[in-house]
Amino acid sequence: MSTIVTVQDAVTAFSDFMEPTAAELDAIDREMPVIRADVDLLDAQIIMLDRTPTELDARRVRRAHRRVLAARRSLANTASPVLPEVGA
Repeated sequence: MSTIVTVQDAVTAFSDFMEPTAAELDAIDREMPVIRADVDLLDAQIIMLDRTPTELDARRVRRAHRRVLAARRSLANTASPVLPEVGA
């Protein structure tokens, strides 16, 4: 009979390296308006899936799409390039 070996030690040995860095968290924070706008657009599109779209639904999707474009434009105009860290 063979024994079953757990990989808990192997997994937890690298747990410190598996957490997001401060730079990655900052990048997520910068992209959060785009993420929220994308979610709003998806919500508006999902609403239209199971029924005949009305003019109100079409306007909701157009507004959400404009918010996505505005959020992406804002991010592109304000985002600074992330430079890799040198040395250490």
